[in-house]
Amino acid sequence: MVTADIFEKLKDLQDILVNKYELEAKIEDAPKHLGIQEELLAKLKKEYIVKNASYEELKSKIGELKVELDAAIKLREDGEKSMDNISTHREYEALEKQINEAKIKEEDLRKELKTHEDALQRMNDDLKSNEDIIKSQESDITSAKQSIDKEIAKYNSELAKLQEKESSITPSLDQEILFKFERIIQRNSEGIVAVKNGVCTGCHMILPAQFANQVREITEGSENGEIKFCPYCSRVLFYEKSEDGENESYFSMDEAGSLAGLDDDDFDEDEDLDDDDREDDIYEKENDFSDDSDDSDLDDEEPEDDEDQE
Repeated sequence: MVTADIFEKLKDLQDILVNKYELEAKIEDAPKHLGIQEELLAKLKKEYIVKNASYEELKSKIGELKVELDAAIKLREDGEKSMDNISTHREYEALEKQINEAKIKEEDLRKELKTHEDALQRMNDDLKSNEDIIKSQESDITSAKQSIDKEIAKYNSELAKLQEKESSITPSLDQEILFKFERIIQRNSEGIVAVKNGVCTGCHMILPAQFANQVREITEGSENGEIKFCPYCSRVLFYEKSEDGENESYFSMDEAGSLAGLDDDDFDEDEDLDDDDREDDIYEKENDFSDDSDDSDLDDEEPEDDEDQE
């Protein structure tokens, strides 16, 4: 037997389940923002590693250039010192060529070294900036984790209370109905709705009169009936009077009666006429029609008389 108490329990359960599903969604979504931050941090660290490797490579290259520059400087200085000890013109030319080549190489190495040192300084500044960003991101993630942990703990506390209330209601409900009811609320957030004036207030579809009447009888405590689901939106239905208080379009077949119970004279007033009266009536109608036709012919002929007179 379906009682009004069951519908009240379903309404209470609906509020509990809606809040429950919202909290579960929040608990699931809470770490997602943190995951995005962690992905960004991992990306920054990866970029830092790549930049740092390039920095170290350039730093090593600069060290090699400095060694080459020192060798070029020494070669030039040694040549200049040897100029005082030469004795032939050929030796002078060879030594002069060595000194000039050393000077050119020294000059090229200084330019290249300056270019690389400037690039190294820019890379160093960039790495320091990345380090600051990474530290800031790590700090934000730590704070976010603490905040999320507190938030989730609060949600879990509220969820535990809702689950306790849910456990006090669900054992008294049919498990098949409960399963359907939970599925409906997961999709629509509203699992039980009223029927007013033969219309489902959930999907606003007009219900068959007999079906709507059954919902009313079940809501009022019919012993022979089961909970009805809307054939259009699948929500649980219960009857509720319209706010304006007007009579609603609910009826039973007993109240409606049948066409067979009506008197014949309600359908045809001519039924009382005998055959002679009917023939006289038909004759009068035919004469009326003939008179009308004659008048119409006269009206049609009048213009022709006018034409003859002209």
